[in-house]
Amino acid sequence: MNRSEKAQIVSSLTEHLQQAQSVFFTDFSRITVEEINTLRRDFFREGVSYVVVKNTLVARALETTSYSDALKPKLVGPTALALGIKDPIAPARILKKFIEKTNKLSVKACIFENQVFDGKQFEKIAALPSRPELIASILGSLNSPIANIVYVLDALEKKLQPAS
Repeated sequence: MNRSEKAQIVSSLTEHLQQAQSVFFTDFSRITVEEINTLRRDFFREGVSYVVVKNTLVARALETTSYSDALKPKLVGPTALALGIKDPIAPARILKKFIEKTNKLSVKACIFENQVFDGKQFEKIAALPSRPELIASILGSLNSPIANIVYVLDALEKKLQPAS
């Protein structure tokens, strides 16, 4: 790989890091080709980018961010990045499901909500509800008092009707 190709990869990776709402740094060293293809298909269905890049190129791309100092020590061994562009929780859910099924992948670190988290905190992030789930929950909470008023008014109407 020549210098211009590396510069192009770093530029592309920098752009992806800036667009992503979440980034999960994974160690994929024990995964078979078949398993990684399955993981990539799952990511593709959810709109998640999954890229394998040399650690030196990732480090260069991270130099343009404020996360560089916290993440450079994590860039040891094979590293792949799962980038949540549309849904920040989607990569975490897919990775968690994959880890539970195969126990062959580990999360080194992640960037979530503009903060760097250690791989140990990955489980907490994966347990968060997705944006559509949160919106549905809030709307359900807002709708609940209105529904209760309707039930109370209906019950009052039935009590006020004369007995036959």
